Amino acid sequence: MSTGLIIALVVVGVVIVVAAGFFAARTAPRGGRGLRRRFGPEYERAVARHDGDTRAAERELAERVRRHGALREQPLDPVARERYLARWAETQERFVESPDVAVAEADLLLADLAHERGFPDGGRYDEQLDALSVHHGPHVHGYRRVHRAAHARTGRADESRAGTEELREALVEARPLFDELVGPDRATAHVRTADRPAHQHGDKRHGVFKGRLAKGS
Repeated sequence: MSTGLIIALVVVGVVIVVAAGFFAARTAPRGGRGLRRRFGPEYERAVARHDGDTRAAERELAERVRRHGALREQPLDPVARERYLARWAETQERFVESPDVAVAEADLLLADLAHERGFPDGGRYDEQLDALSVHHGPHVHGYRRVHRAAHARTGRADESRAGTEELREALVEARPLFDELVGPDRATAHVRTADRPAHQHGDKRHGVFKGRLAKGS
């Protein structure tokens, strides 16, 4: 083997090592402060879940980053984006008459949307939630709350004022995660629907949703 070839192989090896180190530095959390920034309120929830043990919470969160930090979200095509916007609007409309059904639909909608964006399948809820928390930490609790509400109320016939309000709050809290998963082009999608009648417009429905629930809760 010639000296020139050996040198070339060494250079390639060094480049690979440097690139791997750079990638690891970008995906790995930088201590507690970095984890706080990345996970937002999810950091405090992890600490509370570990009874105030910050180190245990940070080990858990760091493990989530190790498993899911390299995940690359897949873009939504315009047709899929419109489909999810329509499903969310329909879910909000359905809440007025059937809060339980609407929350269950929101749970499935978020699971489907997350999976289409490249996250683990909704059938593996815990893994999907962990992956979402790495990339959407400040808003992932809305999905957790909707999921719990959907499953806790399965088979219950009572819809007391307090119960309906709890479901309404869960659905409202889940909206920011939905908005993020729909993608950065969602504003463009809304502009394309600006000439629709008010009862067909996604944003208008969101306003009606809030108003109706205020009267019916």
